[in-house]
Amino acid sequence: MIGFLGEYEATLDSKGRFLLPAGIKKQLPVGVDPVFVVNRGFEKCLTVYPIQSWTPIYENISALNDFDPKVREFRRYFLNGAIQLELDSAGRILLPKNLLEHAGLEKDIVLVSAVTKLEIWDKNKYQQFFDTFSPEAFSSLAAEVMAKKETT
Repeated sequence: MIGFLGEYEATLDSKGRFLLPAGIKKQLPVGVDPVFVVNRGFEKCLTVYPIQSWTPIYENISALNDFDPKVREFRRYFLNGAIQLELDSAGRILLPKNLLEHAGLEKDIVLVSAVTKLEIWDKNKYQQFFDTFSPEAFSSLAAEVMAKKETT
């Protein structure tokens, strides 16, 4: 299983490319050419899945019931804009214009670990997110999310 740690700053060039940070490259499987699926995130960011993380998600989505309108709606939203990308010869990833626009990415970006995937945020939006989130709010969220739920 792939797992990521850390946050890394990068800069988009005029074509929408960025150099994959060395700290992320070190966390990828050795001996395998990195292939990614880039998708819209749930928030105004992009989600970058190594193909090893994307495949089981895609298989789960593929197995859902086509006759359920909520499944069809979910697929449309979730898969909207998803694209498979590889590093170019210089170690860069080229992000498509529609995905750049979705996340409001222009120049300075932050790549953030999200367990088995990465998120790409506009640097200023990412900083604003944390500026508006207090330690108390984080503590409360942690207690809610990480607490063991009792079963009845």
